Amino acid sequence: MGSRHVGSSRTRESAVPGPPRAVGPRRSRATLRRRPAALLAAVVVGGVAAGLMGVQGVTPATAQEPAAVSDLLGSDAEGLTEDAELTPQVAITEVEAQARLAEVAASRAQRAAVAQAAAEAAAPEAVLPIRGARMTTCFCMRWGVMHWGVDLAAPKMTPEYAAEDGVVLRAGEASGFGQAVYILGASGDVTVYGHMEKILVSPGDVVTAGDTIALEGSRGQSTGPHLHFEVHQGGMNGTRVDPVTWLRARGVDI
Repeated sequence: MGSRHVGSSRTRESAVPGPPRAVGPRRSRATLRRRPAALLAAVVVGGVAAGLMGVQGVTPATAQEPAAVSDLLGSDAEGLTEDAELTPQVAITEVEAQARLAEVAASRAQRAAVAQAAAEAAAPEAVLPIRGARMTTCFCMRWGVMHWGVDLAAPKMTPEYAAEDGVVLRAGEASGFGQAVYILGASGDVTVYGHMEKILVSPGDVVTAGDTIALEGSRGQSTGPHLHFEVHQGGMNGTRVDPVTWLRARGVDI
């Protein structure tokens, strides 16, 4: 009889293959920790690719809406943004408001006073009583008598102006002048305007240099439309002086 090699039971058992064991790749903790970052990178890459495909006019049939980053990262994405806090409203009482209004009113009054003072400082001391006129008669002897003013001829209804700041003393009919206006000026002198067609001021009116007081005419003893202009130094009954010299002393030339 031929001999038959019989192995041990251990050998036979090892020779019989058992059911296969599922062996997969082992994932390290570092890989697990990198997963959210990898997912975020995948989302960004996918979004860029989808944008390029949209620009080129290619729309995949199976294209889906990309998932939100917060859905992929879960609770790790929470707290990335916070609602802004509302600023609380601040109020003041009506008493405080009234006090501030009083301060505003005082400040406005002060500014108005400064502006008025500046305007008065810039205003001329005197002006021509009529513009564009021609002097036809001087402060001199005429026809054997003294002519106590100057005659300034211009077209009828030409405006006549207060020569300086003052108060109207008289305005109306006057012997020889037909109509006349008398103004007591800031200088203390009285200026007289005669022969006007229409008077535009009344006694007691306060006028400023350059204010229109009348319209030129030819009433009274007159040979044509003109303004007769006189200056009484020191008051109504003061010495009558040459109006040309008086105006030039105040920077005004006829």
